[in-house]
Amino acid sequence: MWQYVLIQGAISGVIYALIAIGFALIYGICGISNLTQGAYFMIGPFIYGVLKEVLPNYLPNLSSNTILMLALILSCLITAIIGSIVYRITLHPILGQEVNILILSICVCIIFQQLVLITMGPGKAFMFNIGELLPGMLAIGNVEVSRGKVFAAFFSILLFIALAIVIKGTKIGKAMRALSEDLEAAMLMGINVEKIFMLISGIAAFLASLGGIFYITTTNYNVSLWMWLQGLAWAFTVVVLGGLKSLKGALVGGLIFGYAETIIIKVLPKGGLIIQSFPFIITILVLLIRPKGIFGKRIEME
Repeated sequence: MWQYVLIQGAISGVIYALIAIGFALIYGICGISNLTQGAYFMIGPFIYGVLKEVLPNYLPNLSSNTILMLALILSCLITAIIGSIVYRITLHPILGQEVNILILSICVCIIFQQLVLITMGPGKAFMFNIGELLPGMLAIGNVEVSRGKVFAAFFSILLFIALAIVIKGTKIGKAMRALSEDLEAAMLMGINVEKIFMLISGIAAFLASLGGIFYITTTNYNVSLWMWLQGLAWAFTVVVLGGLKSLKGALVGGLIFGYAETIIIKVLPKGGLIIQSFPFIITILVLLIRPKGIFGKRIEME
């Protein structure tokens, strides 16, 4: 049992962290609660599913696995571009108006929801099967894990490392850290706030999209236009659990979330709805002890 919990909990936790880390990035650097992350969590898998169906018609010589990877990358890049444009048009003009940003970002999510309904039609909008990411199983110790989950976890870890390197060791990363520490001072130093914030919004949308694709293609394979609410609830809860302005906290919060879910699945395999609510219960208990989250003492852009 412990091997199953250890492996499955880590894999699920890394995927939850991927969903949440974009939200932490935006809040930590831009200082805004951009709830449109839920919309990108939803539209990414829809775009992936459409590309997966369309690309073989234009690239018939490519193998099925190559088509899957190409659809994965293109769908996330398209969502990243959408995220940057949406931020610039809707949220950037009202920076500093937190309540308006919250209301407007929810409105954007609902608009995307309706666009999906119009574009996909009622049938596919409510249940669009995008299939498994990678077929087959891998044995890790005495536990069998789907190849898709292993790939999703490994790819997510690589992204976390790449993001940490960018933030710590590049010129853009230094600009991001400067903005997270003191926005006005960074502007006086000549940092282009608009471009950096658009870049951050694009990265966050990319991560949310990828998290949505990984989650759906490693669980029930069906995308729904309502899943933006689920993704938003997970992202917000994981980030609050780890500490709102800490990327490290988002990773740790995701792991706690993943392990909590895995343990309850193993203990109560027929637990039904309690399986979905148990990680939130753990979050409430942690926040009662540490109201600012695990790493919520100060701004941390590790």
